[in-house]
Amino acid sequence: MRFHKAEVAFFIFISMLLAALAFQVQAYRLIDPDGQVLSKLPDFLKNISFFKNVSFHQLAIGSAVSLTITVLFGAGFLYPLIRRQGKEENKLRALTQSLSVRSDTLEHEALTDSLTGMQNRRYFDGALEEYLQEFGRIGKPVGLMVLDLDFFKRINDTHGHDAGDEVLRVVARCLRDCTRYHDVVARVGGEEFGIIAPNVDASLLAILAERIRKAIAKLSIENGNIHLKVTTSVGLVIWDGRESSVEFYRRADQLLYEAKRGGRNRVVA
Repeated sequence: MRFHKAEVAFFIFISMLLAALAFQVQAYRLIDPDGQVLSKLPDFLKNISFFKNVSFHQLAIGSAVSLTITVLFGAGFLYPLIRRQGKEENKLRALTQSLSVRSDTLEHEALTDSLTGMQNRRYFDGALEEYLQEFGRIGKPVGLMVLDLDFFKRINDTHGHDAGDEVLRVVARCLRDCTRYHDVVARVGGEEFGIIAPNVDASLLAILAERIRKAIAKLSIENGNIHLKVTTSVGLVIWDGRESSVEFYRRADQLLYEAKRGGRNRVVA
């Protein structure tokens, strides 16, 4: 194990403190206030000149000096070192928090459609795969809805891309309002949206899709002095429990194009 400089200094400080305390305890154990060696001192130590000549006061002074040195070491070296290291750790913590916030921001931007504020295709694909895995494990159904706005290119060509962008933003708000809190709603293409609806059967998914289709058809989108109307075609599927997320989405996409070929503004399941 590798110790930091402050830790090493702390260990030295504690060792010095313990040594000073031990020195003082021994002084009080071996020497009485009159300077005589206590009777319990072993005979072979009584003959040592140090114990014959040293006085209680000398040992007390030596103990006080050792304690003073220890305190000065702690106050003059250890405390500033710990304080400096604390400041460095605070700076590092602040930097880490700043980087974490930046990382979260970048991750949010990477998974969010900048125009509508919805999740994007990258987020949607990951969520779809995870939903299939988790709901497949507990044997619950997962519904998938793929929507495409009808004649959207005509809106861009006739009224400009600003009008088209406003249509996408309004439709995105409508989708959020019409879905449940645990549904995943994302913009997966230019004018294409995807909705993952867990724990619904085919009939409930069809009811949800029809409600969304009607809500979008009722929208009146203002762009300058004009009011735009838009409709959507929808493909619906319920996961069969075996297909991959890619196969699952492809099946919904095929039904979407059946809705397009069938006259648009309709739901095909």
